[in-house]
Amino acid sequence: MGFPLFSTKAAPTEGEERSDNDSIIDTGSLQYTAEGGLNSSKLTYQEASGAPIEVNSPLGYSVGSVTVVFLNLSKMIGTGVFSTPSSVLRGAGSVGLSLFYWTIGYLMASSTLSVYLEFASYFPSRSGSEVVYLEQAYPRPKYLVPTVFAMQTVLFSFSSSNAVVLAQYLFKLAETESTDWKLKGVAIASYTVAVLFLVFDTKWSLRLANAIGFVKLITLVFIGITGLVVLGGHTSIKDPTLNFRNAFDGSSSATVYGATNAFVKVMFSYQGYENAFNVVNEVKNPIKILRWSAPLSLFITAALYILANVAYFSAASKEEILNSKVVAASIFFEKVFGNHGASRALNFLICLSAFGNLLAVLIGQSRMIRECGRQGVLPFTTFWTSTKPFGTPLGPYFLKWALTLLMILAPPAGDAFNFVVDLSIYPLNLFAFLLAIGLVITRVRRRRLRFPRSEYRAWDIAVLFSILSNLYMIVAPWYPPTAGATGGDVSFWYATYIVVGLGVIAFCCAYYYFWIKVLPQWSGYEFRQTVLRLENGEVAHKLVKVPKDRLASWDAEHDAAGRVRRRAVQSSSDGDSEVR
Repeated sequence: MGFPLFSTKAAPTEGEERSDNDSIIDTGSLQYTAEGGLNSSKLTYQEASGAPIEVNSPLGYSVGSVTVVFLNLSKMIGTGVFSTPSSVLRGAGSVGLSLFYWTIGYLMASSTLSVYLEFASYFPSRSGSEVVYLEQAYPRPKYLVPTVFAMQTVLFSFSSSNAVVLAQYLFKLAETESTDWKLKGVAIASYTVAVLFLVFDTKWSLRLANAIGFVKLITLVFIGITGLVVLGGHTSIKDPTLNFRNAFDGSSSATVYGATNAFVKVMFSYQGYENAFNVVNEVKNPIKILRWSAPLSLFITAALYILANVAYFSAASKEEILNSKVVAASIFFEKVFGNHGASRALNFLICLSAFGNLLAVLIGQSRMIRECGRQGVLPFTTFWTSTKPFGTPLGPYFLKWALTLLMILAPPAGDAFNFVVDLSIYPLNLFAFLLAIGLVITRVRRRRLRFPRSEYRAWDIAVLFSILSNLYMIVAPWYPPTAGATGGDVSFWYATYIVVGLGVIAFCCAYYYFWIKVLPQWSGYEFRQTVLRLENGEVAHKLVKVPKDRLASWDAEHDAAGRVRRRAVQSSSDGDSEVR
């Protein structure tokens, strides 16, 4: 598996981590470390099997409040708000109910955001969001949740759908017909350009993402204000209030499957409210900044989403939006401005929005993948952890680029592509549910250990709502569509992606059991972790195989975090280190 065999050298080399006995808080079944990073005055109390704290972030401290807002906003605002309103309307059955769904979606996202905020207040010097929070909420069985989540994150770290959507709109902007292979080629080129913008410098890549995020914000503000002008009767639209006079007509036709599908589309559009939590260790005083900037980004996005929907419904009838082959935003622009140039301007803005989404996703997920690598549960720890040569997470960027290219080229258009895109959705909902439950577990555990109070505590009602809403997103997709078992967005059984997604998780669990339990039992060793420190200040855990006859001496010489105990090392008269 690429993990080194145990070395008998006991004395630490230069730069190797050392610890005193009292640096570990031992509860019997769990062991905790307390350490702080330069980004926060608060200590991070964490279970020792988790990835170590990087006291000085090798990725720098370039993330401020403005970047937090635009990292979240740019990931949330992709192409969804321009295209999904018609799908949400179809599932809801009425204009009024569809607007209600967008509001409920905001409340669902906001409740889960509060869960992220409280977790971040416990671990202010750890980036990677769910990687860290699940690792610390479920530390036993040792390495189980980190292994499963790391494999899941790596396997589904492609952004093929976003790249293909960007390519589609580039062809619309150029007013050129595309073939499947032309579309794939442009998608690959677009994604490659996005990666190249990020790999050379962290600070300037964040500034670029901020600039594109600002353009997205202005675009939606413009659509929202224009919609209000239309409602006021100041344009050529004859009856702008038509859809709002009997706004809930058609609600009775909504089905459970339709409602669930609408909620999935809404939550997909809100996905990204957690993106800034992937860069927490790059933020100075993270909780002070995140506690207002992260909710603000979600609130702004939700308000603009609702205003955009109001704008669409003020310019076109319900039937026109449902039956049109173009996106809702295109109908709005054509109705209000009525010229060819306006349509091209919209396509340009959608292209820019989709490109900004690629950048925001790349920034956030690269930190997640890097944090998975720092846990030590993936082979090639240095590849994931290193920030050489440009001070950026080059290994994770390369992985995302390679997997995205593969998933653009391999699946044919149609059912197979839609299936691959859907495949990662259900596991994400499952992990979100486990995260909310994990917060309750973490609260109880920290209270029992009398750890200091955190800077932020989510409302209990918000945590409960997050648990229930994520539970709904796990249970409801099993309900069949009204058209039958093959009436979903693919021609085969509608729940195939759910079963396969759960099957992938089951495979990851089986891999963990074989790797951690079966192989060591057969081969006569056990895994222990050591601290790996690279030349740019990167720190990670690395799992090593310790023969069973050497376990006692290893455990005597190392603490639970894998650091060499200070008392095991002393300087001899000739200056060399030796074991007492």
